[in-house]
Amino acid sequence: MTSDVAVAERAARAAAAVLVDLRSGGLAGRALGDAGDAAAQRAIVTALSDDRPGDVVFSEEAADDRRRLTAERVWIVDPLDGTREYGDPDRHDWAVHVALWSAGELTAAAVALPGLGEVLRTDPAPDLPPRSGAVRIAVSRTRPPEIATVVADALEGELVPLGSAGYKTVAVVRGEVDAYVHGGGMYQWDSAAPVAVARAAGLTTCRLDGSPLVYNDPDPWLPDLVVCRPELAEPILAAVRAGR
Repeated sequence: MTSDVAVAERAARAAAAVLVDLRSGGLAGRALGDAGDAAAQRAIVTALSDDRPGDVVFSEEAADDRRRLTAERVWIVDPLDGTREYGDPDRHDWAVHVALWSAGELTAAAVALPGLGEVLRTDPAPDLPPRSGAVRIAVSRTRPPEIATVVADALEGELVPLGSAGYKTVAVVRGEVDAYVHGGGMYQWDSAAPVAVARAAGLTTCRLDGSPLVYNDPDPWLPDLVVCRPELAEPILAAVRAGR
């Protein structure tokens, strides 16, 4: 039987392929984003229906199937994370998220980075590159949260504007930055798969108050999160506490 992580990768790659094809066509702007959302959703649902027909899918691009609240297995997906960046042909910081939640935990995931031609999986877990220099903290290009500035000042670090929420998370995994500190809220599908990959790589993932991130919650909203290298967890959370 195909493993769950292989199913996640297959679905993520299917969505990535249709997104790359669309991006090289004649569409642009909002029309490209809308077409990408729809096409990637179809690709993921088709792949999951083929491989795991009995599972529930919880997606940004579909009505909330409340069966997920009693299901044993729920796929949490974001077919196109970073529509704005996807619409800019010069940007690669967007992603496709496919994660499996089972019995209270994220158990398998794949994050496709179509602009780079990469897929990160929970198994085998990515190797975390070594860190050097000032602490780099990923933030939104358009809405950097004040708490990230507080943390950067406390750690004598620097803010690094990046695109989608998922890309900012896996940027920590890839060693582009050392942490992602977010206080403006997002939805569970914005981070489920990237957080699963980050955890597999040995990173710390939690809320700003240090409490666990909870997925497949009845309310899809996730108010805040921290993803960072483990040695930075306590300094970052201490800076958050002091800043509040």
